[in-house]
Amino acid sequence: MADTPETTLSAEDAKIVTLARATRARTGAPVGAAVRDLDGRTYAAAAVSLASLEIAALDLAVAMAVSSGAQGLEAGAVLGAVLEGEAPSIDAFRDLAGPGVTVFLTDASGAVVGSLTS
Repeated sequence: MADTPETTLSAEDAKIVTLARATRARTGAPVGAAVRDLDGRTYAAAAVSLASLEIAALDLAVAMAVSSGAQGLEAGAVLGAVLEGEAPSIDAFRDLAGPGVTVFLTDASGAVVGSLTS
């Protein structure tokens, strides 16, 4: 499901990877994610796992963008815990981003290991 890895990120794409990495490190969550909206604002989130609530990091970052009034997305990044052959769901991302928008998949260090396109 993952497209060919893109190893060279633009400065703006590197920023969302850095935000996802910092969020993951700060919370100790296995997965961090960040998205950039059409106005260039960024939203970062970590996976939530409580007895009564489970939210994927990318889904939460999208929800934060929506609740802040974002009208669309330019890019996304998911950092850490992407198992080989297992890609995160990008359904919510696609709902807000529309078709043809990239979600970068990175390892825990922030190195791009693949990407998905909405």
